[in-house]
Amino acid sequence: MAKRNTYFQDEIIEKKVDVKQFKRIIRYVVPYKNLIALVLVLMLASSVAAMVSPLILKQIINVIAPAKEYRALAFALACMGAVLLLEILVTFFHQRLMGTMGHKVIAKIREDVFYKLQELPFDYFDSRPDGKIVVRVTDYVNDLANFFTNYLLQLFTYLAKIIIVTFFMLGLSPVLTLVVYAAVVPMMAIVIGLRIQVRKLFTVHRAKVSNRSAFLIESIMGNKIIKNYNRAQGSEEIYADVHGQSVVQWMRVFRRNELNTPIVELFWNLGTLCLYGVSLCLILNGDATVDAGLVVAFTSYMTQFSSPLTQIAQIIQQLAQVSSNLEQVFDTIDYPVDIKDREGSTVLTDVKGFVDFNDVSFSYDEGVPVLEHVNLHVRPGETVALVGPTGAGKTTIVNLLTRFYDVKEGSVAIDGTDVREATLQSLRREVGVLMQDPFLFKGTVMENIRYGRLDATDEECVAAAKAIFADEFISRLPGGYAHELDERGGGLSVGQKQLISFARIILKDPSVVILDEATSSIDTETETLIQQALDVILKDKTAFLVAHRLSTIRGANRILYIANRGIAEEGTHEELMEKKGLYYKLNCQVGGRQN
Repeated sequence: MAKRNTYFQDEIIEKKVDVKQFKRIIRYVVPYKNLIALVLVLMLASSVAAMVSPLILKQIINVIAPAKEYRALAFALACMGAVLLLEILVTFFHQRLMGTMGHKVIAKIREDVFYKLQELPFDYFDSRPDGKIVVRVTDYVNDLANFFTNYLLQLFTYLAKIIIVTFFMLGLSPVLTLVVYAAVVPMMAIVIGLRIQVRKLFTVHRAKVSNRSAFLIESIMGNKIIKNYNRAQGSEEIYADVHGQSVVQWMRVFRRNELNTPIVELFWNLGTLCLYGVSLCLILNGDATVDAGLVVAFTSYMTQFSSPLTQIAQIIQQLAQVSSNLEQVFDTIDYPVDIKDREGSTVLTDVKGFVDFNDVSFSYDEGVPVLEHVNLHVRPGETVALVGPTGAGKTTIVNLLTRFYDVKEGSVAIDGTDVREATLQSLRREVGVLMQDPFLFKGTVMENIRYGRLDATDEECVAAAKAIFADEFISRLPGGYAHELDERGGGLSVGQKQLISFARIILKDPSVVILDEATSSIDTETETLIQQALDVILKDKTAFLVAHRLSTIRGANRILYIANRGIAEEGTHEELMEKKGLYYKLNCQVGGRQN
C-alpha cells in the first residue's frame, strides 16, 4: 500500500508566493475579460471620485468660508454629497460585478476538483486521510473564493487609489507629498516584514488545522468502534493534542497580528505631526502656496494613501496563503491519472469469462513487491477462491483485474484482451465487485439497488432483491422499496446493507463476479440464504471469492492459497486438505475460519 500521510503528519506546503499558480488561474478568468474591463473602469471612477471631496473642502476653507458665501457653501456641500453618493454607487456596482465573477471562477474550480476526484486512482485516496482531502476541496477552495471575491478586488482598488492620490498630492505640493511618503514608506516596510512573519506562522497553522480535520473525520467515521473499545478518552486526548497544536499556532499568528494596529497608529500620528510641522514652517517662511485648506486636504489624502498601503500588506499575506492553497488544489487537479482509457481502447462485449494473469508482478511501494511472476488462468464459469494470511495479496489480485491498480509487469486479460486496453466503462460493467464493507447512498432502497443499472425497471429491482432474499426485510421497512435510507444506510444492520448491495450486483449482472470477503459481516442464517442464491447467480459466470469462511469457499472449483508473493498452493478443498500443507494448517488453526 502507498505510504499514507496521517493526521499527525504535516503536509509539505510551499511557503513562497508561486506566480505560476496565478498564471494558471488566468484561464479561469479569461471568459470574463469584458466584465473585468468594466470593473476596472468603475474602480478608476470610484478612486477619482474619492479625490474630489478634499479639493472641495480646501475651497470651502480657503475661499467660501472667509467670504461668508452661504449659497456657494450650500452648493459646495451638495457637490460633496453628490460625489460621495457617486463613489458609494460606483463602489457598490464594481464590488457586485467582481463578486459575481469571483464566485463563477470558484464554481468552475470546484467543478474541476470534484470531477477530477471521480477520475483519481485508488493510490491517491490510499495515501491521504479523507479529512485532508476534504480540507483541500472545501476549506482551501473557500479561501480562494474569499480572495477572488474580496481581496483581489480590493488589491486593484487600493493600487489605483495609491497612484491617483499621489498625482493629486504632487499637483498640490511636492514638498508635503515627500513628507507623507517619509512617514508612510517606513511604516509599510515594518508592516510588510510583520506580515511575512504572520504568513509563515499561518502556513504552519493551516497544516495543523488539516491534521485536526483529518482526525475529526476519522473519529466520526469510526465512532462506533471508539465507543465499543472504550477509546473515547483516548480519542479526546489525541484531539486535545492536535487541536492544542492548532490553537498554539493560531495564538502566535494572533499576537503578531496585534502589533499591526499600534505600528500603523504610531506612524500615522508621527506623519500627521510632521505634516503640520512642515506646513507651519512653510507658512511662517512666507510660502503662499501653503494654507489651512491645503493642510486639511493633505491630511485627508494621507489617510487615503496610508490606509490602502496597510491593507495591501494584509493582502500580500493573503496572497501567499492563496498561492499555497492553489498549489494544493492544483496538486489534486494535476494528479496523474494513469488508470484511464487508452487511445483506441476496446469495448468489451459478449464476454465469456476467460481470465488470465500472465507473469504478473506488482508492488504498491517501490522495492516492496506484493506479487511476483503470478500465472493464473481461469475458465468461463469457474469459481476460484483466494485464501491466505492478511496482506499476502488476495485483494491485490482482484484489484488488478478491475484496474483499481495496474500491473507493474506482465498482464491481466479478460477473453484475451488486456484489461489496460479495454475501456474502463465496459470493463467495470462486465466485472462486478462486492466489498466487505457495503456502502449505501442516501436515497431510497430502490435507488440504491438500481445504482449500477439506471435503466432497470422497478420490477427488475424487486426481482433482484427477491433472488437474494432481501425482499422480506425490505417489505417490512416503512415505505418498503421507497423507504428513504440515511447516510451510509444508517438504521440498517450490516447484514441488511450487505443484502441490498448483493441485490445491486445481481441487477447489474456482470460476466465476472468478485466477492471480496463480502459475506464476512453476515450471520450464518443469512449466509445460508445467500449461498443458495449465489449457486444460481454464479452459474455460467466466472467468480473470484476472497473469503474467511470455509463454507463460502468449500464448493469452489479451485482454491488458491496466496503467500510469499504468489500462489503457494492450488487445488480443491479436498485436495488441499489431503496435502496437509499451508491450507490444511490454516483450517486447523482457525477451525474453518481464517484470520
